Amino acid sequence: MIRAGRALLVLVALLALAAPVLAPNPPDVAFRDLSFAPPSRIHLTDPAGRMTRPHTYPLRLVSRLERRYEEDRSRPQPIRWFHRGRVATVTYEDAPLLLLGADGQGRDLFARLLYGARTSLALSMAATIGALIIGVAVGAIAGYAGGWADEALSRLADFILVLPAIYVVLALRAVMPLVLPDRTVFLLMTGIFAVVGWPFVARGVRAIVVSEKTREYAEAAQALGAGHVRVLWRHLLPASRGFLAVQATLLLPAFILAEATMSYIGLGFSERTPSWGTMLVDAANVATLGDVPWALAPAGAIFVVVLGVNLAVQGRPQILRTSSRSGL
Repeated sequence: MIRAGRALLVLVALLALAAPVLAPNPPDVAFRDLSFAPPSRIHLTDPAGRMTRPHTYPLRLVSRLERRYEEDRSRPQPIRWFHRGRVATVTYEDAPLLLLGADGQGRDLFARLLYGARTSLALSMAATIGALIIGVAVGAIAGYAGGWADEALSRLADFILVLPAIYVVLALRAVMPLVLPDRTVFLLMTGIFAVVGWPFVARGVRAIVVSEKTREYAEAAQALGAGHVRVLWRHLLPASRGFLAVQATLLLPAFILAEATMSYIGLGFSERTPSWGTMLVDAANVATLGDVPWALAPAGAIFVVVLGVNLAVQGRPQILRTSSRSGL
């Protein structure tokens, strides 16, 4: 199961990196009269039943009220492979290849899902790294220095921990201007998530440092003249590698869900920026999801990532216990 989780995460990462090549259409191009269009059906035979090269038929809007589409069998369009830098695309620009259908504005849902993975995963990874860096620094100082420094930093971490995290995130974002450039939103949300997440890391690192600094190998290093920074970096902090791996795999999906929540309520990225949160906003505008289930594709992507992380983390508790005992 651990290997399956890792394979899922690697697959999602590769799909996100290859978005410009895999996406049949640009993520920001809206196709007229294709609002919530169903996924394109790939045909291998012509109307007479003869085998042909893979092709699709353009979709024609039959009922706007019912969002009902029919294939225009008079205009077969063959799928072109490795054309214009894309793995698969079609010739007619007014009849795109929609592997997962279209969103409410007629944009390629598959393309936005891949590009949205870039945005959501990059934000979550940056916030996770930021939380780990701050948490390791604070926890190491508190555990190694002790005294008033330990007391002050520990009380600060406890204060943040007792606050409901999602409300803190919402409050911090709400005091900022609502309309901001996407780059600013990315940096702002990364900072907010890191501020909320570092206490979880700091408490564990502090406990490990307090325990490890009394062991013989740490005292021997100090007796041989090693400085405080060297003792921390080379001897004490490596014992927390298993714990940090666990925390990283817990924070990453939490930040993905937080980004989706922020964008869903309008405090994250703008609607034009593909992210899994902004895509869920569009899905919420559908009266009956049973008629357009492909609108829930971003929710499925979030589920896959969270599932992959939970499967991959199953073996981590044993790693944590082993590394803590060995003092590596």
